[in-house]
Amino acid sequence: MATRRFLAVVTVLAATSPAFALDYRSVTEAAPAYDAPSAKSKPLFVVLAGTPVEVVVSLDGWSKVRDGKGDLTWIEKKHLSDRRTVMVRADRTQVRAAADDKAALTFEAERDVVLELLEAAPGGWVKVKHRDGQTGFLKAPQVWGL
Repeated sequence: MATRRFLAVVTVLAATSPAFALDYRSVTEAAPAYDAPSAKSKPLFVVLAGTPVEVVVSLDGWSKVRDGKGDLTWIEKKHLSDRRTVMVRADRTQVRAAADDKAALTFEAERDVVLELLEAAPGGWVKVKHRDGQTGFLKAPQVWGL
């Protein structure tokens, strides 16, 4: 009985809680990542152009972002774009001509390759574009930044 009550409460809370969507952006140009929201703080490394990041917190002119490795740093908002990119997580992933495991192979991408996100497709697939212009579909779990 207590278990049913607990499940009912969890169900009600889940139904009434706002959904939190992750806010992914891409870096517009190579930009320094800092340990605090100030250009006077310590620069940690340079984030390459096109890299997808998850915006965790936004303050005046600055965003705290998480990268594909899970690192949290600060970057100036002017270096972020609404253009969506994803980064390959698998050692090697196959990009297909259609959202189907049996579709023709368009190209293969290795770990850490950045691809432009074009659209979500049914069945857990996403359509992507390589910087060389090739497009195709791959399984969503094979990339970070969705």
